[in-house]
Amino acid sequence: MGEEQILGVTKIVNALLGKPALALLALLHITPDNPKYPITNSFSMELLVVLLAVLFFLWLKTRISVDRPGPTQQTMELVLTNSMGIGVKDLVDDIVGHGAERHIPIVATIGIFILFSNMISLVPGLASPTATITVPLGLAVIVFLYYNAVGIGTLGALHYAKTLLGPMPKLFPINIIMLVVETVSHFARLLSLSVRLWANMMVSELLYVSFLALSLSVFAFASHLNPAGYATGVVPIAIPLILALLHVFVAFLQAFIFSILAIVYLSLASAEEH
Repeated sequence: MGEEQILGVTKIVNALLGKPALALLALLHITPDNPKYPITNSFSMELLVVLLAVLFFLWLKTRISVDRPGPTQQTMELVLTNSMGIGVKDLVDDIVGHGAERHIPIVATIGIFILFSNMISLVPGLASPTATITVPLGLAVIVFLYYNAVGIGTLGALHYAKTLLGPMPKLFPINIIMLVVETVSHFARLLSLSVRLWANMMVSELLYVSFLALSLSVFAFASHLNPAGYATGVVPIAIPLILALLHVFVAFLQAFIFSILAIVYLSLASAEEH
């Protein structure tokens, strides 16, 4: 981790799982950057997000009611489908079309995981795992492998491979040029998915944390000089609050963008014509 500050969550995770992690890394001939804490902040935060998500949905499951749905249930149902047509089921049905229902679980799982990961840094002492490039890249790889597997399963390996040759697969040398372009385009999607999410969350989290620290410093300095400086207490409240609202907006927006791009790639991979 180098100079990266070790989070409290990371210390707890390493205390519980650090030795098995070191043994596994040694077996794979991998040397961790920080042998004392072989499990990184980002991976520890991923584990926390998964744990919180599991606990949340187990709790929600006990409160599901057809006759009298509570506010939490109604909110989660809006994530699935809503009148604006931007729920996961709405988007998958509209963009992918026939047989789209089978894709809802993975798209919804990835979207909710990203949203929870983006939002968790609002809690002091925690950090967004999506602000570390390896996490968005891992999610992008999952989407990449999944939509290609769907394309092969839907069209067949040979037919799916032919889609890389463009609309005129028998026309040489156009087909060779299209093969290069389409192959690069597919792998560029990994970069597009991962860098967009990582860069936006890193900047959003950095702004929130930096201005919170700066506002508290200004308040401490002003109140130390003069009792009237306590009036500046509105600063460390107002500015971080505004940035927190901005962070929430970015968190939802990036989770939505990642999910809808995954759906679009699924639609393109399973379409009969490209």
